[in-house]
Amino acid sequence: MGMGDVTLAGLRVLREVAERGTFTAAAHSLGYTQSAVSRQMAALEQATGARLFDRFPGGVRPTGAGRALLRHAVAALDALEAADRELRGVRDATGRVRLGYFPAAGAVLVADALSALGREGSRPRVTTREGSTPALVRALRSGTLDLALLTSRPPHRSPDTDDPPLHVEPLLETRLALAVAAGSRFAEHGTADVEDIAAQPWIAGPGSTDEPLLGVWPGLPGRPRVAHTARDWLTKLHLVAAGAGVTTASPALLPVIPRGVRFVDVTGVAEEVRRIDLVSLPGRLTAPAAALVNALRRRAADLAD
Repeated sequence: MGMGDVTLAGLRVLREVAERGTFTAAAHSLGYTQSAVSRQMAALEQATGARLFDRFPGGVRPTGAGRALLRHAVAALDALEAADRELRGVRDATGRVRLGYFPAAGAVLVADALSALGREGSRPRVTTREGSTPALVRALRSGTLDLALLTSRPPHRSPDTDDPPLHVEPLLETRLALAVAAGSRFAEHGTADVEDIAAQPWIAGPGSTDEPLLGVWPGLPGRPRVAHTARDWLTKLHLVAAGAGVTTASPALLPVIPRGVRFVDVTGVAEEVRRIDLVSLPGRLTAPAAALVNALRRRAADLAD
């Protein structure tokens, strides 16, 4: 067998596995059985004569050969989709921008940037999706996202080590704070000591193999008592307002936090700094993508003031 035996179905499976990170998730997304996905990948590996994915606990990751084939697969599939749209008389998708973002960026940074574009009358066709850093980076590499808003902590390394290196533009630096109920003793004092909060009930996002527990102060002594789990940060903050526990958040969210929530600094531990980055594959952005980037930059500058 050789490259002439590579099928479109195989390329679609390759892209989906690379984006989803597991054969199971790719099969679910495509509506295939897991064995069908495995057969397609085996056929691709036989046709190319190379191992395309490395297996590790919790998922798979493209090898160097897999990344190389993925780049060509993305280009080929995009070209075929463009041809299909043209033949059906559908307007070309070059005016669209696909943005991914970490959960807390949606309500303030993303929504306000889209609102600003609308007021300017130059709103590109933007689609967005929320996700974890690993999932959004995989989507960038798989060509299903154009831009991603990610958050990082010092030292601010690139979110992956694949080639070509991702383009990372710092947008905003914030510090982590503790969200507490307005009537709590922490709100009254204006600060909370790290030893004092260790025993508090915490409200956190559920952890996974590629996403740590979110909402508990980093490096907290002992084993934190997580009383409530929620992925949505606004739900977390409403639980805080209800006196159900405490969680971590960024003061950049101040414009939209629920009534009854206060942010306080944590003492007795080093300050936790977070940076919001705009990440993309290297190369020139389309005009619609550049317009969205400029709107995100302006909103980030407003939040920094």
